[in-house]
Amino acid sequence: MNDAIEVASLVKRFGSVTAVDGISFSVAPQEIFGFLGPNGAGKTTTIKILATLLKPTAGVARIAGWDVTRDRERVREAIGMVFQDTTLDDRLTAEENLLFHGMLYGMRAAEVRRRALALLELVGLADRAKSLVRTYSGGMKRRLELVRGLLHRPAVLFLDEPTVGLDPQTRAQIWEHVRRLSGEEGVTVFVTTHYMEEAEHCHRIAIMDHGRIVALDTPEGLKRQVGGEVLALELDSEEVRPRAVAALAGAAVTGEGRRVRAAVADAAGWLPRVAAALGGHLVRAEIHRPTLDDVFLTLTGRQIREETASAREQWAWRGRRFS
Repeated sequence: MNDAIEVASLVKRFGSVTAVDGISFSVAPQEIFGFLGPNGAGKTTTIKILATLLKPTAGVARIAGWDVTRDRERVREAIGMVFQDTTLDDRLTAEENLLFHGMLYGMRAAEVRRRALALLELVGLADRAKSLVRTYSGGMKRRLELVRGLLHRPAVLFLDEPTVGLDPQTRAQIWEHVRRLSGEEGVTVFVTTHYMEEAEHCHRIAIMDHGRIVALDTPEGLKRQVGGEVLALELDSEEVRPRAVAALAGAAVTGEGRRVRAAVADAAGWLPRVAAALGGHLVRAEIHRPTLDDVFLTLTGRQIREETASAREQWAWRGRRFS
């Protein structure tokens, strides 16, 4: 079976700046694929290319077998989108929003109503189909946007920060719906998120930095790359951080300011010598198994929560959706 997404040697340059630097990856049908990267890594540019909003400088990208440059209309028919910012018309009912979306894809009204009812049932919104969207909570709007993205039966659903701004309980509910819809609809899900606990829901994760994919594996596989344990230190001042780094010579050390993290095989064995080197400047020490936060920090040197698109990038993303 062909991959749902195929990317080979993809390059995108803006003048002298290379935003995407020869990346290659594939996503299998019905896979939930996470795409992560710090600000400026090239993640947003890659997604824009896959969604036909930008043309690549070089390389090949295909969605459901269709080339994103030569077959733009076919690609657009094959994908669904849920943007970070809501794009629902809150002056319309949920049903009216879906009817309008279906019309844009050439669907008949009767077909839209049948399809919408089935999907609204799956996400628990069937009883609110005729309610104005302005009466919906944030979580309800997100569920409705999932329905809208799947209405025309796409092969691939792109979710750009699908739960940003939602409380943890609502985020968990949204992910339950994503997994259920992916399984029942047979759709491939391509998701970006800065909530690392959400990335655990992905079958595989690609991490980008400086335009290149620096790691691609399952969540557990990525954690194994970090090492056996993580020693996290909090110091009483930034000035003593070089002493901590020196004491951890030979380990993979990251962090900034008063915080230091080291990926080591035996954190308990390292702690006494580090504490001795720091004297009374060690405020707190913690030992834990590697998390995806540790993976991200180790590979990129930055924390995922620093990853926010610039205002210019966000404007470009909203303004060039399907022009």
